Amino acid sequence: MTDYAVGDIQGCYRELMEALDRVSFDPSNDKLWVVGDMVNRGSGSLETLHFLYQHRSSIRCVLGNHDLHLLAVHFGQRKLTASDTLDEILNADDINLWVDWLRQQPLCLHYSKTNFTMVHAGIAPQWNLQDALIYSAEIEAVLQSDNIGEFLATMYGNEPLIWDNKLVGNARLRCITNYFTRMRICNRQGQLDLNYKGGLEHIPEGYMAWFDHPNRKTQNERIVFGHWAALEGQLSSRNIFGLDTACVWGRSLTLMRMEKLSFTTVDAISEPTP
Repeated sequence: MTDYAVGDIQGCYRELMEALDRVSFDPSNDKLWVVGDMVNRGSGSLETLHFLYQHRSSIRCVLGNHDLHLLAVHFGQRKLTASDTLDEILNADDINLWVDWLRQQPLCLHYSKTNFTMVHAGIAPQWNLQDALIYSAEIEAVLQSDNIGEFLATMYGNEPLIWDNKLVGNARLRCITNYFTRMRICNRQGQLDLNYKGGLEHIPEGYMAWFDHPNRKTQNERIVFGHWAALEGQLSSRNIFGLDTACVWGRSLTLMRMEKLSFTTVDAISEPTP
């Protein structure tokens, strides 16, 4: 059995199939880790979600902000935007099966056998691995509950910008979700700047990449993440593997063979998202 991890697919189905074909991926034996943002913006969102669900016994995934957006639209808590490519999914006969499956997925996943942890955007520097898994479980519980609509309705927003374990209710859930699915940079106190989307060279003064925080409590963990397309997978932090190489923006899709830390890159086939 071989474990592979793939960066943000975002509906780039043809590139995903090409990458899996290049490594002779066998869903009956291998496992595919998906760092979230499985759908949206790309033209093959329907095909991507159908494939992942079809092979769900071989898939380990976490939810990204676009996957949560799909849930929010499905549950009537958000409207589609001009750049969304979710219509085919929302109108598909299997939408309820797919949604039920997505609701079972975590925001943070740790696999002790390979000693890898996977998140979509990152782990708050104030949290150790156990903290992260506990806070992920809080979101998992609400996604699987009858309160999912209220959560999705109040999920959007930047406040609070810094974690405090005394946070309660919707503010607490929003803060956890933002760290896991939207974070790129923070200051020394762990306060987020959720508006920044550039690369490492233009980070505002007083802020740093979350994985470069000097007191990050997960420094000894091997973490796979996506979300930050501007990095193009180029970062030097030990044990940190950024796999979003901006396929949906016309660049490439990256697949990592986890035990060997080797990479397969497929150039974007589809036209870049406008």
